[in-house]
Amino acid sequence: MLKESILRYKEKGFKLTPQRIAIFEYLDGNTSHPSAEDIYKGVKEKYPTISFATVYNTIQALRDKGEVLELMIDSKRRHYDPNVSPHHHTICMKCNKIGDMFFDFAEKVVLRDEHLSGFEVLSSQINFYGTCGDCL
Repeated sequence: MLKESILRYKEKGFKLTPQRIAIFEYLDGNTSHPSAEDIYKGVKEKYPTISFATVYNTIQALRDKGEVLELMIDSKRRHYDPNVSPHHHTICMKCNKIGDMFFDFAEKVVLRDEHLSGFEVLSSQINFYGTCGDCL
């Protein structure tokens, strides 16, 4: 799966440096919704000379090309989700763990035209805040 991802990144015009490949490896299948700082710490173990700027710029390039979702559900930092398929999130108010929820609410939500006047909906996401099973 990682080889397919790397080929996809190459096809999208990413320069494949060892540091970028390490970032791609860290994100591949990662469901923890890491922040840029988390990714930096994880990749720095393998590449001690990597800079935070390299990690941040790579993540922004991935976001701009639609390869990661940028989640702004934490007022202190942004989190990143390599799963770009439509889904929602659960956020634990005690430990801040973020989980995925694959349930389509689109059919249940009815928006009247007056709510959307002059507004084009590109995507939607619902966040559920509560307490995770580990913290209960």
